Amino acid sequence: AQSFVSYSFQDEFSTLNTNINGTHYILSAIKDFSPKTKLYFAGSSEMFGNSIDSDGFQRLGTPMNPTSPYGCSKVLAYNLVNHYRNAYDLHTCNGILFNHESPRRGTNFVTNKVVKGAVEIKKGLKKNLVLGNLDSSRDWGHSYDYVRAMHLILNNHEPRDWIVSTGETRTVRQLCDYVFSQLGLNYKDFIKQDKKYIRPEELNYLKGDSSEIREKLGWRPTYSFERMIDEMIHNWNSKL
Repeated sequence: AQSFVSYSFQDEFSTLNTNINGTHYILSAIKDFSPKTKLYFAGSSEMFGNSIDSDGFQRLGTPMNPTSPYGCSKVLAYNLVNHYRNAYDLHTCNGILFNHESPRRGTNFVTNKVVKGAVEIKKGLKKNLVLGNLDSSRDWGHSYDYVRAMHLILNNHEPRDWIVSTGETRTVRQLCDYVFSQLGLNYKDFIKQDKKYIRPEELNYLKGDSSEIREKLGWRPTYSFERMIDEMIHNWNSKL
């Protein structure tokens, strides 16, 4: 897939072609040649856009109104997965995973961009860090936990859709504050904002309700936000 939201604004065509047609080709091949194959589709919290239920959560019944070409591509592919499951009795599953991070995350994603940049500043390798919207909120979990969820989803006897999330949300500003404070710095002294990192249509807030997968499949995240970020800080401290 084309997995970087910001790039989808630069090249909508390849994002839509890859994410929609790529998924469709695989579904069609399973239907025609290997109907016993199980398929897990990587859905995304970006599919919800700025739709939020009255209690501040997003869940399976929340309307999907994406705010990026990436989110649009994921909604169509998500519906294709459901269509093939219902029409052809295939074991096709959707996992709607909220943001998940680790030391392996690309530095074009904001978590690792902030962590790497802060460590570089601490070590005197750069003077500041340039970001976009500091007040957008995300539900960040650890990839280790979310891959465990993928395995549970795919191996559940019933193919269906699930939300995977921590149920907690933090702003990019809070992320910066925590990372820089762990390094003995004040983020306000080093963060600069540039409009080029602001999305044409902002996604302001994400917080997922993962109660179903917790109750029915016994999934629980093992990483806290702080432990996850500390692991990422340690990674860059050891590399730079």
